[in-house]
Amino acid sequence: MYAVIRTGGKQYRVSEGDRLKVESLAAEEGSDITIADVLMVGSGESVTVGAPLVANASVSARIVQHGRGKKVRIIKFKRRKHYRRQMGHRQNFTELEITGISAG
Repeated sequence: MYAVIRTGGKQYRVSEGDRLKVESLAAEEGSDITIADVLMVGSGESVTVGAPLVANASVSARIVQHGRGKKVRIIKFKRRKHYRRQMGHRQNFTELEITGISAG
């Protein structure tokens, strides 16, 4: 069984046992959370698509860790003008482990 969930402005296809990094969530490490924004649930040949959400469907997950991603370098450069700017950014993330999918 798999599901498509929405969290942090992005969509993810998940199944039970998957680990994924999402935008930072405000919860403690080791705690269980429930994601109610389920856009689609599929099992074999049967697929349920929500409009926009699947009614009474949810995905339960456990927070494994919080962290910061790899540094992304931003470089502005203009040739022959002696102009160069560098900046870096590290995005916060939360790593989830999917523990169950409920189709409602």
